[in-house]
Amino acid sequence: MPIRQMKESSEQHLVIKTHMQNSINQPQKHHKTAQNGKGPPQPLQESSNTKTQNQTSPPAKNRGRRRGRGGRKSDQGDVCMRPCSRPCTVVHKPVVNPIGDLQSTTSTGPIETGKNVCEMEMGPGFPTSSKSLSFARRPGFGQVGSKCIVKANHFFAELPDKDLNQYDVTITPEVASRNMNRAIMAELVRLYKESDLGMRLPAYDGRKSLYTAGKLPFAWKEFAIKLVDAEDGISGPKREREYRVVIKFVARANMYHLGQFLAGKHADAPQEALQILDIVLRELSTKRYCPVGRSFFSPDIRAPQRLGDGLESWCGFYQSIRPTQMGLSLNIDMASAAFIEPLPVIEFVAQLLGKDVLSRPLSDSDRVKIKKGLRGVKVEVTHRGSVRRKYRVSGLTSQPTRELVFPVDDNSTMKSVVEYFQEMYGFTIQHAHLPCLQVGNQKKANYLPMEACKIVEGQRYTKRLNERQITALLKVTCQRPRDRENDILQTVQNNAYDQDPYAKEFGIKISEKLASVEARILPAPWLKYHETGKEKDCLPQVGQWNMMNKKMINGMTVSRWACINFSRSVQESVARGFCNELAQMCQVSGMEFNSEPVIPIYNARPEHVEKALKHVIHASTNRTKGKELELLLAILPDNNGSLYGDLKRICETDLGLISQCCLSKHVFKISKQYLANVSLKINVKMGGRNTVLLDAISCRIPLVSDIPTIIFGADVTHPENGEDSSPSIAAVVASQDWPEVTKYAGLVCAQAHRQELIQDLYKTWQDPVRGTVSGGMIRDLLISFRKATGQKPLRIIFYRRVLDGVSEGQFYQVLLYELDAIRKACASLEPNYQPPVTFIVVQKRHHTRLFANNHRDRTSTDKSGNILPGTVVDSKICHPTEFDFYLCSHAGIQGTSRPAHYHVLWDENNFTADGIQSLTNNLCYTYARCTRSVSVVPPAYYAHLAAFRARFYTEPVMQENGSAGSGAGHGAKGTRAGESGVRPLPALKENVKRVMFYC
Repeated sequence: MPIRQMKESSEQHLVIKTHMQNSINQPQKHHKTAQNGKGPPQPLQESSNTKTQNQTSPPAKNRGRRRGRGGRKSDQGDVCMRPCSRPCTVVHKPVVNPIGDLQSTTSTGPIETGKNVCEMEMGPGFPTSSKSLSFARRPGFGQVGSKCIVKANHFFAELPDKDLNQYDVTITPEVASRNMNRAIMAELVRLYKESDLGMRLPAYDGRKSLYTAGKLPFAWKEFAIKLVDAEDGISGPKREREYRVVIKFVARANMYHLGQFLAGKHADAPQEALQILDIVLRELSTKRYCPVGRSFFSPDIRAPQRLGDGLESWCGFYQSIRPTQMGLSLNIDMASAAFIEPLPVIEFVAQLLGKDVLSRPLSDSDRVKIKKGLRGVKVEVTHRGSVRRKYRVSGLTSQPTRELVFPVDDNSTMKSVVEYFQEMYGFTIQHAHLPCLQVGNQKKANYLPMEACKIVEGQRYTKRLNERQITALLKVTCQRPRDRENDILQTVQNNAYDQDPYAKEFGIKISEKLASVEARILPAPWLKYHETGKEKDCLPQVGQWNMMNKKMINGMTVSRWACINFSRSVQESVARGFCNELAQMCQVSGMEFNSEPVIPIYNARPEHVEKALKHVIHASTNRTKGKELELLLAILPDNNGSLYGDLKRICETDLGLISQCCLSKHVFKISKQYLANVSLKINVKMGGRNTVLLDAISCRIPLVSDIPTIIFGADVTHPENGEDSSPSIAAVVASQDWPEVTKYAGLVCAQAHRQELIQDLYKTWQDPVRGTVSGGMIRDLLISFRKATGQKPLRIIFYRRVLDGVSEGQFYQVLLYELDAIRKACASLEPNYQPPVTFIVVQKRHHTRLFANNHRDRTSTDKSGNILPGTVVDSKICHPTEFDFYLCSHAGIQGTSRPAHYHVLWDENNFTADGIQSLTNNLCYTYARCTRSVSVVPPAYYAHLAAFRARFYTEPVMQENGSAGSGAGHGAKGTRAGESGVRPLPALKENVKRVMFYC
C-alpha cells in the first residue's frame, strides 16, 4: 500500500533610492569547474571590513538566449558573478542621486512597516522601480512528456469592439455601505436611463467608479436621489433620505492596447480595461446573489448544510476575467463558504451553547460566548408583523430582561422593557430571564429581547471555524472531478451570459464550453534506495509507491529515546506494544533503532506538559549518565486542544528536543501504513534521507547537477480574519545537500501584521564592538549550505509561495524587494559573490481546474478520476507572454485535484520550459513525509509548514472554539526585538532548525 501523508495536527507605493556605480566591467579570471561540479571551491567567509560587506558586483552583461533543452555546464569561476542571461528591461531615465555624488553601496535596512511609502535601496544594475521591470518572457513551450488533451474551467470571452468609458461617482452624504451605494445608483439608473443617461446601462463598482459602453451625453452632471431608509430607528415612520450624486467623466479605456497585449505584442497588461470587463460581468450576479470577494453565494444554488454552532454552508461560484494565450478567459469555479444560519436568535444561542437556554439561567461564560457570537451580526425584529426592521448587534445586557428599565420621557419616568413591549406592541416576553440584545451605538443603545429577533439571511461568517465545522465544510466542498465539471457548466448556463443585459450592453460574449487545452504528462523520476534492500531503485506508478523491500538511502541511528503518554484512554501495555511495533518498522525501513526506551513509558496529564517533558529529560539523562535524549515519542489524545502546539513550542524553543507525536486512535489501530509513515518522518528528523532522485546522484539534472546549486523555498502566513494584532510569520528553507537536493534547513521570523514582503531575508544593524553587522535568513542559510556541503552555492533557485489574492503589482514588489535582499546577502559574504538567481512564484490557492477530456477513459485518469500526476499545461490558459505553467504533480485522493501554478518572474539561469517543468515535477517526488508525489514543490511546501509551525511559538494558548489566542513569543531568531514593533519569535534550538518543518 502507498504511504499517505499524515496530518498531526491599501496598496503600497515604492520609493526606491538608486545609487549608481561605475559600469566598467573589471576583468575576471574564470576557473573551469569539474564536470561533476566538485572542483575545489573558494572559501565562503564573512567579510570583516564594512566596505567589503557592502560591495556588489558589476552590472550584468546581456547574453543570448538558449532555446535548447536542458542546461550547459558552467565555465564560471567560484568567485566571479555569473552574468544575467535574461536581463530586465530598464527604462533609461536620469537618476537623481539624493546624496549628490556617485557611490557604490548596498547597505539597507528592512522596509518600514505601517507606512504608505515603502523605501528600499536596490543594488546597481537592478531595475529602479516596478515600472521599469519586466518579468521573464516565455522561452518557448515544453516538449517533454506524452501529449494529451485536458479541459479547463476557462471560458473564452470575445473582446468587445465598443469604447469603454470611466466616470467618477461622488455620493453626498458619504455612504460606507456598498449595498447602499448600489441601491442609490440603481435608483438613479431607473429614473434617468431613458433621459439623462442617453439609454446607457452603466456598470458600477459599488464605490467611486461607473463604466459605460460609449459616452454619456454629459461630461459632468449632478443628480438628486431620494431613498427610503428601511433601517432607521426602533419606532416611528420610515424616513426618506436624499443623496446628491455627481457623475464626472474620467477616461476612456483603450481596448486596442488590450488586444495587442493578448496577441503578445505588448508587454504590459492594461489593468484598467480588464477591471472594467470584470466589473461588467459581475454586475448582474451582484444583484442576484450574495457577493463575497470574487465569489457569489446563494442558498438557492444548493440546499445549505448545517456546520454546527449556528452556522451553515452556502454553495456558490467564483468568477474572474483573465488574460490568456487564447484571449480573454472567464475563470468559473465552484465555491463554498460558512454563513450564519438565519435562525431566531434564541435558537442560534441554543446551538451556540449546545444546551437548552429557555429554562436554565446563563453563566458568565455563556454570556461571553453569546456576546462574541452575536457582536456585529445583523438581526431583524419579528414582533411587529410585516415590519421587519434590521439592526446590528453591538452587545449584550449584563442584566436579564426582567430587570431592565429605561426612561420614557424627559421627567425620567422609568418603564421596564417587559412593560414597554407589552404596552407598545402587545408582545409578551416569555423568557425574561435571558439578557437583551444591545443595538445601535454606545451613545444611544437600544434593547431588543432575544425572542423578538431573527438573524438576517446572507451574513458570511468571517471568524475561524473549529475543527468540527471545518470537517463538515470540507465534506460539502469535496466533489469528484466529473461532478465539479458538471456543476461549473450548469453555473455558466444558469448565469446565461448571452442574456445578461450588461454583457449585451458592453458587447461581451462568453462561450459556454470548457476550454480544450493541450497538455503533457511528464514522466515520473527514478528514485534511489539503499543498496542493502531488495529493491535498490524504484519508478513510482501514478504518483505513488511504497517502502516494501526498500531501505532508506541514509537511515539514521536512534539509541536513546523515551515516550510520554498524555492519553488517559491508552493503557501502558497498549502504548508499549505500539512503541515496539514502531521500533521494528524503523529497523525494517533501514534505521538503527534501539528496541527499548531509556526509561519506562511515562504517563502524564496534558495540562502538565512542561513538567512532564522536563521530568523525562532529567530521568533519561540520569539513566544514560549525562548523554542527551535523541528522540521523544508523545502519545496525544485525539482532541488535544493546545497540547500539540505547547509540546512543540517547548521542545523546539526551550529544550532542543526532537519529538514525534502520535494520536491515540493510531496507537490503538497500529496499521503498517501509519507506522511506515511515522518511520519516514523520524528518519528525516534525525538527519537522514529516505530517498533521492537517481538523476541527482548520477549528476544528470540540468542546471542543478553541473555546479553547486541551492534551492530555496519561502512563504508568509497571515493571521486568520478577525485577528488584528497577531503578526504574520515568514519562513525560508534551503537545501543543505548537493547534488542530492533532498535535505533542508529552515528559519522563521515574525513580522508586521499582513506584511507580504519577507523582512528578514537580509538585514544590517550596528554593533557597538563589530560595527555594521550583516545577517538575515538568506545569509544564514548560505553559510549553512557551505558548512554542510563544503561547497559554495554557485546557482540559486528560489520558489516563493504566495496567495492567489496577491496581485501582479504585488508580484513586482515581492521580486524587487526579495531579489535585492538575496543579492545583498550574497555580496555581504564575499566581494563580487553574485550567483545567478531564478525566482519562481508558486500559487496553490487559485481557481483553475483541469479535467480529463474523457472521464470514461481510465487510462487518462487516476483512481480518483483526476488527471494523471505530471500533467503540465503551458499554453492557451497561461499568460500571453510571461513564463508560467500549471503542474498537477500529485495523484488525487478525494475531490478534484488543484494544479499548482508556477510563474517564473526572474531567470538568470537560462532555464528552458522543459528544464524548469521537469525539475519542479521531479522535486515533488522527494517530499520526505510520505511515499507519494506532492502537489507543491517540496521547498515551498516545507516553508509553508514551517510558517504554520512557528505560529505555535507565538500563540501557545488555544481557545475553546479552536481559535488561537494572542499569546506571543519571547526571545529572537531573525528579528531583533523592538526593530519593527513586532514581538520576535523565540530562538529555535540549533538541532531543530533542520527538522521543525517535518512536523
